[in-house]
Amino acid sequence: MEHPAVEKGFGSDNHAGVHPEVLQALVDANVGHVHSYGDDRYTRDAEDLMRQHFGPSAQPFFVFNGTGANVTALGSLTRSFDAVLCAETSHLHIDECGAPEQIGGVKLLTLPTDDGKIRPEQVRARLGGRLDEHQVRPRVVSITQTTELGTVYSPEEIAALAKCARDSGLFLHVDGARFANAAAALGVELRAISADVGVDVLSFGGTKNGLLLGEAVVFFNEDLAKDYRYARKQGMQLASKMRFVSAQFSALLEGDLWLRSAAHANAMARKLESMVRDIPGVEVTQRSEANAVFARLPQVVIPLLQEHFFFYVWDGARGEVRWMTSFDTTEQDLRAFVDCITVTMEQYKKEHAV
Repeated sequence: MEHPAVEKGFGSDNHAGVHPEVLQALVDANVGHVHSYGDDRYTRDAEDLMRQHFGPSAQPFFVFNGTGANVTALGSLTRSFDAVLCAETSHLHIDECGAPEQIGGVKLLTLPTDDGKIRPEQVRARLGGRLDEHQVRPRVVSITQTTELGTVYSPEEIAALAKCARDSGLFLHVDGARFANAAAALGVELRAISADVGVDVLSFGGTKNGLLLGEAVVFFNEDLAKDYRYARKQGMQLASKMRFVSAQFSALLEGDLWLRSAAHANAMARKLESMVRDIPGVEVTQRSEANAVFARLPQVVIPLLQEHFFFYVWDGARGEVRWMTSFDTTEQDLRAFVDCITVTMEQYKKEHAV
């Protein structure tokens, strides 16, 4: 679809710019000559900060993007005959263009879900087949935090999945593109939903929380991390001028910018949800636990709203849309959007005698 020329919208936290504190960190890092490929003080400082937030067992590796983080992490945990169990709604399955299969060389086995989450009993049921040499071998359970439907796994839910995986000889991977939003929503430290509950490897997102680019693959098992540097290089995710990725993570973690930005985005989503619930004809379809709001609208109304505010249609057949908030969403943005929805819905009801 052609994107309208609007300054702001609710399409994705990816659409927001770079947080000013992150931009300043890039400017500050842009001085002199520095060794390449992570052999620099900026990267060492960022790694130390990662361990402060994720615990002493954390072994972080910085990469360019989320797909690269997921694919190289999963590829390092698996062999060509292995499989990854994930939700049918997962980004791995829907929105990575087959990269886990083509680049990572791993098959995805999807599990049904109504809320974006998968549960230990589903994993155990999927492991109940023959599991002989005629079938791929399940090797990893991968979950998304926050999920693609905006829901959040609690520490207890992750711990239960980690135990299930461990008891079955599997690893637990977390696709954490919006991991900061999950921790902010739960009111916990980053380690409380990763290292402390048995996660083996995390793809920790930065781009959706105010970075220019950059994600981190964080291992919590030294043996699993041993060869990852080769997987990162082979997967084309090793930055030459690494300081400009690392400096952003230092800005994100130092002074808890990650928490301030994520908490603000979450608060804006909660406020938006409460505002649209009062509009006749708008039906909120999912619990807004982080920075996403899912709602159903009359289908003819959707393109009229998109003329003024960009957002994505989640399920066109149902008229379900997704509205995302970000670190720079303001209450003025919300009021303008809600006013637009209200006026458009009133016009729709008049024209259709609803």
